[in-house]
Amino acid sequence: MFTTNPFFELSGLISPLAMQVYVIAMVILVAGGTLLDTLHKKSARYFFENTEKQKKSASRQVSGGEKVAIAVKTLAVDVLASGEFCNQRRRVAHLLGMYGFVLFVVTTAILIFGYAESAAPAILPVLWHVGALLVCIGGYWFWFAIRVDVSAEGHPWYRVMRADLFILSLLATATFALLWSVFAATFFFVLFIAAATVLFGTVLWSKFAHMFFKPAAAFHKRVTKADGSRENLPEVPDLTDPAVHARYPDIPEYLGINPPNMGLGIKREAPSHY
Repeated sequence: MFTTNPFFELSGLISPLAMQVYVIAMVILVAGGTLLDTLHKKSARYFFENTEKQKKSASRQVSGGEKVAIAVKTLAVDVLASGEFCNQRRRVAHLLGMYGFVLFVVTTAILIFGYAESAAPAILPVLWHVGALLVCIGGYWFWFAIRVDVSAEGHPWYRVMRADLFILSLLATATFALLWSVFAATFFFVLFIAAATVLFGTVLWSKFAHMFFKPAAAFHKRVTKADGSRENLPEVPDLTDPAVHARYPDIPEYLGINPPNMGLGIKREAPSHY
């Protein structure tokens, strides 16, 4: 089963051209949704204006070589290793979902555009299934075990909000893809396509676009630290620090945080616009 290309089996029912057109349409939806999200939230304008302001307060000039080194560090720490998470469980769950999603999407494109009408190397279907499994492991672990423990959110697993659209549609896409591959049932294929369409077609309303904004925000933050302009920003205290609770006892209650069981999992930094 894991070495079988499900899209090759599907080509007897749906033409490879139709599959390829669908993939291209999803790419266009993601690009269009991300662009609209940027315009709606004015993210690009914010970064441009903020960069200009911070250049004026910079204490030193960051060279091109330094920026390249910062970009490499941002890629290695913030992107590839999800360095913004200090809670190890949440970081591992995020990495499983992220790498699984990338593997799943890339192998889907290769199988559809390269092997929808011919036998594929056995490793490609294996990687496709592994990618979907990693998404399910990381995603369900987050949804049922980690999300409900985050005191800042405190939502039971069955309470769904609009912000959950991305993770739920992603989980549905990976789950129904696996079920379709295992049972070769048209019913699961239809659900797989429906979930994928929701995932890629609702970028404007979900957190999908964050994966494009977060690296830019992380790079910008590192540059401002390097040129000294970030030193002029007010310090934001770590809300998990008991000393902060003792000094500001109303903060946890105001934010709906339970001090003895914080478990936020994300480092508190100055607010980022993404």
